[in-house]
Amino acid sequence: MARAAAGLGVRELAAAAKVSVDTVVRFEQGETLRERTVDALRAALEAGGVEFIPENGGGAGVRLKKS
Repeated sequence: MARAAAGLGVRELAAAAKVSVDTVVRFEQGETLRERTVDALRAALEAGGVEFIPENGGGAGVRLKKS
């Protein structure tokens, strides 16, 4: 959901996070990845304008940062 909200394709996110396309696909399928890989994906998404929302009773989520 975060990737789509940022308007990033799988290839663009992979390039931004410096991981393989297969890694992005595995992540989106819910597979467990190394912490540093998840951190790289998160940083790339945040650089793309995504803000991660902590769980606050309604569950964790994402939104686009306000301009």
